Amino acid sequence: MAQLKYNRILLKLSGESLMGDQGFGIDSKMLSHYAEQVKELLELGVQVAIVIGGGNIYRGLQANESGIERVQGDYMGMMATVINGMALQSALETVGVYTRLISAIEMKQIAEPYIRRRAIRHLEKGRVVIFSAGTGSPYFTTDSAAALRANEINADVILKGTRVDGIYNADPEKDATATKFDNLTFAKVISMGLSVMDMTAFTLCRENNLPIIVFDINTKSNLKDIVEGKPIGTLVEG
Repeated sequence: MAQLKYNRILLKLSGESLMGDQGFGIDSKMLSHYAEQVKELLELGVQVAIVIGGGNIYRGLQANESGIERVQGDYMGMMATVINGMALQSALETVGVYTRLISAIEMKQIAEPYIRRRAIRHLEKGRVVIFSAGTGSPYFTTDSAAALRANEINADVILKGTRVDGIYNADPEKDATATKFDNLTFAKVISMGLSVMDMTAFTLCRENNLPIIVFDINTKSNLKDIVEGKPIGTLVEG
């Protein structure tokens, strides 16, 4: 077995990452893509927790133009993350991975309530833990939920999967001259105003010395390479 740099990770996925080439919703091919990658990590002995957003469902409602009140809208977004969590759970179990879907909002028919010690025990038993419904409170993003849960379960790192291969000084999808960073300090990210995570999440990681790696989730070997210590994406620490 290869020597692992990270033994317990929290993988942060956006809801949009499930859309594939669609304009909204869930693409079954993307579910299979992520499930196979996570299965490969488990076979290496990595403990895996996942936080997934809900933008593929909630933003389809065009909430900003709907007149939905902010707190109500935030709870609707939390429900969207539960739907995505259920879909990912199904995809993982299809490839033979044991999972537990945990919700920050009680819905006992489909998900366990969040209990920190129980979540850690699931990880120790080799189950993938999917955290859904954000933090359970409005005004907090799923980035904040990822930072909070990663710290609570003593994860070694947050792996933030995106469509690009790291952090750039400009949007590489719009600016061909954008320069990629291999390593950054938390202070440098703040001083440069780079969008890694929202500031609540980012501050929580900085204060607890929890590193963040931003990487291209669509390249199949990246997750495995990262946990084995290869320099993939952009590492934010210090």
